[in-house]
Amino acid sequence: MKIRCIVIDDEPLALQQMAMYVEKIPYLELVKACTGPTEAMEVLATEKIDAIFTDIEMPDINGMEYIRSLKDRPIVVFVTAYSDFAVQGFQVDATDYLLKPFSLSDFIRSAEKVKQQYELRTAASMTKDKSEDDVEDEDSHGAWDNEYVFVRADSRTVRLKISDIQYIESRREYVVVFSENSHPVMTLFSLKTIEARLPKDTFMRVHRSFIVNLKKITEVVQNRIVFNKEASVPIGDQYKKDFQDFLNQFFLK
Repeated sequence: MKIRCIVIDDEPLALQQMAMYVEKIPYLELVKACTGPTEAMEVLATEKIDAIFTDIEMPDINGMEYIRSLKDRPIVVFVTAYSDFAVQGFQVDATDYLLKPFSLSDFIRSAEKVKQQYELRTAASMTKDKSEDDVEDEDSHGAWDNEYVFVRADSRTVRLKISDIQYIESRREYVVVFSENSHPVMTLFSLKTIEARLPKDTFMRVHRSFIVNLKKITEVVQNRIVFNKEASVPIGDQYKKDFQDFLNQFFLK
């Protein structure tokens, strides 16, 4: 597997550093080091690009505006010296955000996130192609009982123990199931369908895009639910009251 990527930065030394870091990571393939979005546009017009590592503050076109302009958006990691751009970055579905100056280890952590997102996208694409060929309905992608769930992911059928599920994330017509001791699994389901099938005393919708296993929560920090300090999900405004009512049942008084 090679993830084809470009790096974009108007500063020569910063561009050289990113290109060098990409070449040190075996699963990344550097297609082009671009000095700005205009050059990047030319590359995207002729090459298949899976990921973009891009600076934000550049002379002609702002990196954020450039990414917003892309119709078929590759995986994006923003690189900038200004921390104020972090929130904007995630609003355009950036996979990660690197704050300059950063080390090789920082870059590798971002690359790992790119790899995970690439694998999920690849699995989703293959599942979608197969579902279009087979013209199957949603229920054919999962079989449920009280202890396990079997879901179709790509050409595999995966068994997941329901009690091991930490949370489930909606990504348009797909969902990603995050479980303990296993890799994330993407399958063709709506979050509403899964919510109706999961035990209501254990699982709760806490956001329009997330269902959580209440038994796996280790902390609640501000408006985020934390699982073993390794992952967290947001609590949506319309779900706060129900979630707080759940917490209130277990407070020491």
